[in-house]
Amino acid sequence: MSIRIIPQDPLENGSKNTAESIPPLLFPRLENLYHRRAERLTKLAENNPLGDYLRFAALIANAQEIARYDHPLFLDMQPRLVESARQGKPPLDSATYPRDAHWQHILHSMIAELKPDMRGQALSVLENLEKASASELEAMADALFAGEFSQVSSDIAPFIWAALSVYWTQMAALIPGKARAESGEQRQFCPVCNSVPVAGMVHMEVGRQGLRYLHCNLCESEWYVVRAKCSNCERSGNLHHWSLDSENAAIKGESCGDCGTWVKLFYQEKDPAAEPVADDLASLILDARLEQEGFARSTLNPFLFPGE
Repeated sequence: MSIRIIPQDPLENGSKNTAESIPPLLFPRLENLYHRRAERLTKLAENNPLGDYLRFAALIANAQEIARYDHPLFLDMQPRLVESARQGKPPLDSATYPRDAHWQHILHSMIAELKPDMRGQALSVLENLEKASASELEAMADALFAGEFSQVSSDIAPFIWAALSVYWTQMAALIPGKARAESGEQRQFCPVCNSVPVAGMVHMEVGRQGLRYLHCNLCESEWYVVRAKCSNCERSGNLHHWSLDSENAAIKGESCGDCGTWVKLFYQEKDPAAEPVADDLASLILDARLEQEGFARSTLNPFLFPGE
């Protein structure tokens, strides 16, 4: 299968797509988030070379849903919002937010849910995590947030991140209407938690077809980034779109010749069932082709941490 360059996407247009009418930030909706992801992963596993891993990821997503339900978070975010505004930082900045033991409760709930379905190496990983001390778990979380992925085994990282993500998503869901993404620099980072996106979603909405939002790989928020610019460096003069199918494909890669990176885009108009984490994981052949073209991925899937 070959990859080919295709015409650049048309820019957002229409009188309704003005700066004033475009929501700059979409907070996560907890209800059905992980269940929908698990269902999508299971569906995409059919006839996929990575089917076994997609089904493994579906088990984790189901465990996230159960842990979220069993460990609801009740928190007044207003003091944090005031302090983050004073500091000029995202409200849930993963590098500075004073996380508590809630995320570890989520992790242990997930472990208990997953163990009956795990065998071999995966079961050993869960048993070792179950025995890890609180300080050891915090050290692994610190390393992942600092981007020091070599400090955490790649077979452990998805479980740690999955628990952290449920915690951060619960917090993000508590602050709709109280935080917004402002125009400016560093749009490649989530304005809620300062993590990186997993992919871009080109939404299908009445009167708003064609708006691109980046989907956070930690807190599941989405933020608007105009399609005329690279989502990584914000330059606009050297963008190209790639597809394994055609220019009407539901999945494309957008590359930037200025910074040498690329991001995957999913078009809900072409596939309304598209889910960023699941569909990204199921389309890794596009990653391989763009790497062959010399581009580096600017995003990170929570089930695909770099190896040691």
